[in-house]
Amino acid sequence: MASVVRKDLLTEELYLERLRAAYQTALSALLAERTPEGHWVGELSTSALSTATAIGALSLVQKAGHGSFDTLISGGLTWLATNQNPDGGWGDTTKSFSNISTAMLCRAAFHLAGAAPRFALALSIADTYLHSHFGHTPAELAEAVRARYGKDRTFSVPILMTSALAGLVDWREVPSLPFELACFPQSWFRFLRLPVVSYALPALIAIGQSVYFHRPPWNPIARIIRRLSINKSLRVLETIQPSSGGFLEATPLTSFVTMGLASIGQAGHPVARKAVEFLTKAVRADGSWPIDSNLSTWVTTLAINALAIAGELEFIDHREKVRDWLLVQQYKERHPYTGADPGGWAWTNLPGGVPDGDDTPGALVALSRLPLADGRDAEVMHGLRWLWKIQNRDGGWPTFCRGWGHLAFDRSGSDLTAHALRALGSWWKHWMGAHPVPTGFATYRPQNLDDRQKRIFWPLAWAIPRGLAYLASHQRPDGSWLPLWFGNQHAPNDENPTYGTARVLAAYRDLHLMESDQAERGVAFLLAIQNPDGGWGGAANTPSTIEETALAVEVLLDAGPHADPAVQKGLACLVEQIESGQLHNPTPIGFYFAKLWYFERLYPIIFSVAALGRALRRASCRPPASPP
Repeated sequence: MASVVRKDLLTEELYLERLRAAYQTALSALLAERTPEGHWVGELSTSALSTATAIGALSLVQKAGHGSFDTLISGGLTWLATNQNPDGGWGDTTKSFSNISTAMLCRAAFHLAGAAPRFALALSIADTYLHSHFGHTPAELAEAVRARYGKDRTFSVPILMTSALAGLVDWREVPSLPFELACFPQSWFRFLRLPVVSYALPALIAIGQSVYFHRPPWNPIARIIRRLSINKSLRVLETIQPSSGGFLEATPLTSFVTMGLASIGQAGHPVARKAVEFLTKAVRADGSWPIDSNLSTWVTTLAINALAIAGELEFIDHREKVRDWLLVQQYKERHPYTGADPGGWAWTNLPGGVPDGDDTPGALVALSRLPLADGRDAEVMHGLRWLWKIQNRDGGWPTFCRGWGHLAFDRSGSDLTAHALRALGSWWKHWMGAHPVPTGFATYRPQNLDDRQKRIFWPLAWAIPRGLAYLASHQRPDGSWLPLWFGNQHAPNDENPTYGTARVLAAYRDLHLMESDQAERGVAFLLAIQNPDGGWGGAANTPSTIEETALAVEVLLDAGPHADPAVQKGLACLVEQIESGQLHNPTPIGFYFAKLWYFERLYPIIFSVAALGRALRRASCRPPASPP
């Protein structure tokens, strides 16, 4: 049985008033962020890494005589110098610890812009940071970059290429990339064992050609093959570039492609021109660049689902508008970039997005909670079909493409799998009525199914048990699960078992499996790592954050009476955090690509609405709802 926050645990009227007030503060903040069209856009953190790469790209294009960007370059350099960490390095966000990747790129940006003498002090401090932590010679620094990413060259090669272009490392330190493989059909990519993840195809082409230009392979056959592949792979690059010019709407990836092209005499290529246009539009008023344009589809689905959990959604106006907006974001044609089938959703409504295995479940769960217009069942069925078709053979769900599997952001993830299971389960309940969700592989045949039910029964009856089996096999001995797309810079190895475990437990909760052994072990893990202040960080003995506290509280509300004391401490901590203004102080817990940290302004607001709203509903002490 699911627990509730019993009234005898919430007897003090002052505490009740504070709880309600904190909830109303979070709810008002969330509703205030809606656009006139009814959806959410949010705001991603600004990024030193993105700023450095944009400066490098614009500097090389300007040197090639294809535009003048002095104002943007100067503004970006000033922002970098102002936001250098006290230790001399730079972190991915203004709240992030220094790391070798961002420090190497920022240092290179000053040199590429020809501004090293003007910023000599900043560069001297940066050199001290790099030498004291990673090595004194360029070769040692290059090896430290390669060591950070291991076999995945998606980010190590662009960093080293940028440093080589700035004259800071030798081109011999930059691994080559087989850009000729981009000339093969997309359906072959999963078998070619590319050294970069699926989303990095533009980098494979542009950076691969840059390395080939500056350091041709010694093997004469490889040299001939790559020379013959130059024009064809450039045509592929042009084909997959979105209309906005920004690959994945991402400043770093777009900048790396631009630098690669400019370095081989292609600064005037159509791809480079469109990329530069994207970069000049993406700069912020303070001179910096964010890592991506926005996560509008993602935060919209998170907001809808949080409002539904809080029992607020039925009182929100323009629900039909946001439903229609979500349906418009569904991809109706095969994606030219990854070759993904129609039917999925990306993280953004902008043209650089790519349908993926986290945003598609988010959209499907949100649509299950919104009034579905007549005749829109086909679009939902299309989304469900897209989702179960990308399930990997191990039973888990990947981010973009089924079957790639061997690199970090192409393999199955526990957070992705849990989200997919929530989506499949929500529509099973919506369409299958009283028929129980299939949680095991035992064969049974429900009677009296209509045509629609028959179409979804067998795919879901097979996909859901396989997903649960994946989660069971990937639960760690301490009861936790690790997410693929979230971390915590205070935790060992930058992991975030709090986020991963909370998100997996949400799937067990929605599938009515909170009494399973796996769920009970997950709950025990969360209870064991609660901080003395009542909150949660990303792992044991890490500082409490509003995001992780809210995520833990939301799932523990359904964990049983033994979790009630922890829930009460967590709620008190959450209320205190909101009262002290932490609602507008987001934490860098998100991973963009390749361990690139970000924070999102809406995360603490959305997660708090879900946790506090659910607590008030469970306590049956929430005041009568009224339209906001």
